[in-house]
Amino acid sequence: MSKRFARLGIAGATCALGLVAALLTGCGSDGGSNDGVAKLTFAASTFGDPGRGPLLTAWLDEFNKSQDKVQVSAAAVPYPTFGQTVLTQMGSGKGPDLVRFDMPEFEAAADAGLIAPLDDLIDVGKYNLLKQPDQFMVHDGVRHGIIFEASNYAMFYNADLIPQPPTTYEQFFATAKSLTKGDVYGLAFRQTEAEEAGVWQDIFNYVYGFGGAWSDGKNLTINSAENLKGLQAYKDLYDANVIPRGADAATFRRMFAEGKVGMELNNGGYVTATRGQNAKLNFSVAPIPFPVRKQGAILAPIVINEASEDKEAAATFIQWTLEPQNQVKLQEILGASSVATTTERSAESLQKTPFLPVFDQLTESSLPQIVLGFEAKTPDIRKVIVENVIAALQGKVDLKTALDRAQQQASELAR
Repeated sequence: MSKRFARLGIAGATCALGLVAALLTGCGSDGGSNDGVAKLTFAASTFGDPGRGPLLTAWLDEFNKSQDKVQVSAAAVPYPTFGQTVLTQMGSGKGPDLVRFDMPEFEAAADAGLIAPLDDLIDVGKYNLLKQPDQFMVHDGVRHGIIFEASNYAMFYNADLIPQPPTTYEQFFATAKSLTKGDVYGLAFRQTEAEEAGVWQDIFNYVYGFGGAWSDGKNLTINSAENLKGLQAYKDLYDANVIPRGADAATFRRMFAEGKVGMELNNGGYVTATRGQNAKLNFSVAPIPFPVRKQGAILAPIVINEASEDKEAAATFIQWTLEPQNQVKLQEILGASSVATTTERSAESLQKTPFLPVFDQLTESSLPQIVLGFEAKTPDIRKVIVENVIAALQGKVDLKTALDRAQQQASELAR
């Protein structure tokens, strides 16, 4: 598909998102400069996080105080609709100047020509970038993004309810079941179409943690035996009623903070958010106890909108974020996540959060939540897979048939 038609397709999608998208209209390429000051907008779902959002806003204020020619304001768009909302805006030549994308939307935007190449704007050779996640920021030799956050998935658990974390799936299942009684649940995960992107993140861990993969790099492998095994494990937990069914992520994360959920698989960014909700919660983190040590990672690039009229000013902000002292501050705000460059955990942060090394040691076995070989098609493939998996959860079809159907539908989309 040509970039021209991909762009038109994104621009014409999802009229239902018009109200949210309107919040960003006038940003980015429409913003311009006043009195010689470039006024830019930075859109990121994390600005809406209860724990990290205020800290990120304060960090952004530090940039603004350090500049007299560039000012950046935050635009928070709710996570469930963030990607499509911003893609729709960018596809129509508008939207924010700077965007923090998740990988599926990053790949789609890059393929559609909506992201400005950074090679002539930022000299990355000046910075000690993390090699493993940074490789996904470059397409055919062209850099489209810089890592804003790299956050590995692990198992969060309430240490008051679970003194010793499970180390196998069987123990994980048994622990979830034994804790579920009254208004307390052993586990929580997303399981509704309204949270499509979040369901995708959750099931990724079950697929890859049981030795599966969405593709072999050339062909889709959605209905492989390994994928069926991993998703059956996910469905078995759903069927065992060990989760608060129907609860969205905001609800069950609040429940975890209140001691009403025993375990959750989540990324390192959740550490700060959890403490923001309940600073006294006694929780810890361990590797996900699935057969294969392979899990998802939130790779969140920061990019410049191709439609922005102030690309150099936007690059000034990215360069500021890459300065060592600002990287350290950003990492402290993000919690157990990594940032674009190599940093060293302080003794103070390790004392406050002893399990930080658990996340750091997972970097080499973590993968971005995209379909390898079909990166730009990931949002479309994701939608098909999630719809079919949820249909199986709800008993509308058996899981094998659901995956066979997802394989066929996704293969047609990927042609």
